[in-house]
Amino acid sequence: MKKSKTIVPLIMLAAGLLSAQPGLAANNISIALESLTLDEALRLTREHNPKALQASEEVKAADAKITEGRSGYYPHLSAKAGYRYMDPVSELSFGGVPLKFMPNDNYDARITAEMMIYDFGRTGRSVDLAVSGKNAAGIRQDMTVRDLSLATVRAFYSVMFLQEAVKVQEREIVALQKNLDQMQKRYKEGVATRFDLLTTQVRLATAGNRKIDLQTQLDNQEISLRRLCGLKGENKLKLKGSFEISAADMDGSRLVASALEQRPEVMLARENFRAASYRKSMSAKEGMPRIVGSASWGTTNGYVPDINEMRTNVSAGVELRVPIFNGFRTSASTREAAAMMRSAEQERIDTEDLVQAEVRQSVNSLKTSIEKIETTKMQVAQAELAAQHARARYQNGLATTLDLLNAENSLAEAELAQLQARYEYVLNAYSVRRAAGDLIRQ
Repeated sequence: MKKSKTIVPLIMLAAGLLSAQPGLAANNISIALESLTLDEALRLTREHNPKALQASEEVKAADAKITEGRSGYYPHLSAKAGYRYMDPVSELSFGGVPLKFMPNDNYDARITAEMMIYDFGRTGRSVDLAVSGKNAAGIRQDMTVRDLSLATVRAFYSVMFLQEAVKVQEREIVALQKNLDQMQKRYKEGVATRFDLLTTQVRLATAGNRKIDLQTQLDNQEISLRRLCGLKGENKLKLKGSFEISAADMDGSRLVASALEQRPEVMLARENFRAASYRKSMSAKEGMPRIVGSASWGTTNGYVPDINEMRTNVSAGVELRVPIFNGFRTSASTREAAAMMRSAEQERIDTEDLVQAEVRQSVNSLKTSIEKIETTKMQVAQAELAAQHARARYQNGLATTLDLLNAENSLAEAELAQLQARYEYVLNAYSVRRAAGDLIRQ
């Protein structure tokens, strides 16, 4: 009893430590969900995916870089203590008695404060560059989360699509199995031929193979969705959702304007250009002088008349540091920064062109998927009617076995085509949102 009282608090403490470390908790997450919705999957991805957590830490590192840059605005304090032995030392002889002006054993301990008084804006530019770096890190984080969210959407709907596709294939197998049972009876009665029986068996085996392939794809997509969301375990995922989503905006001009304003890639290209201009400004200031002030307080020996006595001393001063020659580093750095600035400008232009092309391409794909949905609706209706007629005609001896099997197969293919069209519409709708600059948080 005593042992259990000790173990329980330890277990609770360990659980608390685990929850306090998001990275560790993310690697061991095991969530039991009755039904996983798309919004829940997106939330899990943002909170537990290693790439999302990595991007978050990079933003924190960039924020620390700003503090590092601002350190130039504050005095730098340092402390030092030392010992030095010197021999010979300066001395005079008075009446045969040597008089030393400095000791052989020298001790010194002091605290020094040094501060940049004026550096012609170099420190300010380094802070601007660090702020730009944090902005870029934040934009890259948005891009990472957006891409992970889109991957989660695709994996989520891929699992849904394959689950439905397996059901369609199972319905075809059930229909073919009924046909095979009837065929076996007719074969025993001598009404059907051995060829008819083998044809039905081959069709049933082919449908079974398609189901196996679809089931394998489904298992693989579930693995991908679990990895994105940080879910552990091997139980079948129960997804809650449908392929019925609200109509997407297909106004190309409005979407292009939104993309040029909100797309992280465009914002990152502009931020890179801004950072390049800061680097150019910094490199131009490398040849400028610096004014540095310093003050120190300490204790040392070497003062007459008692050169071995430790005495307190204070010093203060201002220093002008002028770079004269640094091996052409300043000019080379300036040329490099100017070239990088021109490169960043071309990157911005290319990114904006690419974004506009992506928007128009995604809108075209969405329009095509809408047309496919309408077409496949008619195909399913026609295939269902054809299958009903084929079954009735076959029962009355007016259709061959091949006619019946073809009708069943056409119905299954039409249902799969309709499901595929709805699936593509959903993915294309999300692609339009991504192209227009939506981060797909829901």
